[in-house]
Amino acid sequence: MTPRIFGAPHLYIQGPDALERLPELVSGLGDRAFVVADPFVAERYGPRLAGLLGPSVAIAAFGGECTAAEIDRMAGMAETHGANVIVGMGGGKAIDTAKGVQIRLGGRIVIVPTIASNDSPTSRLSVIYGEDHALSEVRLMTSNPDVVLVDSKVIVEAPVRFFLAGVGDALSKKYEAAQCRKSGARNFYNGTQTECAGAIAAHCDVVLRRDAIAAAADVRAQRITPEVESVIEAAILLSGLSFENGGLSIAHSLGRGFSVIPAMQAFLHGEQVGFGTLVQLAMTADADAERQAFSALLSELGLPRRLSDFGGTGQDAQKIAETTMATAPYIRNFERSVTASSITEAMMSLEKD
Repeated sequence: MTPRIFGAPHLYIQGPDALERLPELVSGLGDRAFVVADPFVAERYGPRLAGLLGPSVAIAAFGGECTAAEIDRMAGMAETHGANVIVGMGGGKAIDTAKGVQIRLGGRIVIVPTIASNDSPTSRLSVIYGEDHALSEVRLMTSNPDVVLVDSKVIVEAPVRFFLAGVGDALSKKYEAAQCRKSGARNFYNGTQTECAGAIAAHCDVVLRRDAIAAAADVRAQRITPEVESVIEAAILLSGLSFENGGLSIAHSLGRGFSVIPAMQAFLHGEQVGFGTLVQLAMTADADAERQAFSALLSELGLPRRLSDFGGTGQDAQKIAETTMATAPYIRNFERSVTASSITEAMMSLEKD
């Protein structure tokens, strides 16, 4: 019998001005920090980070794409600095680059997301892209991050589009975890889904449906409210724990196909996943009412719900489906057999909604 396995970051901290706790957290892990940051983050928060972490810190702006070459470049800089703590600060690609550096060099790692657009901060995964921006591979740290530090004041200063994308990404987890459970799929620890993972995925959905609309309005006004805090937690912590421990299915598998369509590369991961969840529901037996309700929710949130919303065509749908079937490891985590034709048909059926 396959063992039940559940993994998580060692420590998760969220709240206004949480960034001020960075010195104590880093000092407890090592004495020479190397920060991998988005260029914008390095410019905006660099002086603050230098003041918080002192003269032993090195801050490097990564090149904008999480490629193998960029990870090698950052790792070389961190090694020259003698770093024993890696800090990843920014969006998903900066964070994944920092994880790639940790995989190369070892040591401890602190993740500081500056947007709540996806659930990568809590996980072991580093998603690597090619120079053509197509998804190339996924690398794994040996354990989850030592610390995930989320400053909600920083999160609400970012454009609301990122916040909404995080909602789109997190909304998939209830459905993907359910399909992994039905199909007997293993999670990212090569174990069986625990009862805890299923409960987290279900509650993630509850929080988002309860608070996402109100929270989005608050973020537009840069207000920190209980609803905003709850949605940030759902988008980063609950969603992250759900995917890594519950598993992924069609909604995320389609990202492999989306990444080879130039028109879709301008869209955020969570925008793609929200649409991918609709495709998955279109392929799920007896889920028409659920699909229609989910489509209405995406519409209310202002998230894409048709391939044409991304500028995609029927020819693109076929290419997405074929690439997904050829490259996505989670595509078979579903209640019935999946083919390129069934994926294409489901995507095109959504154009009628």
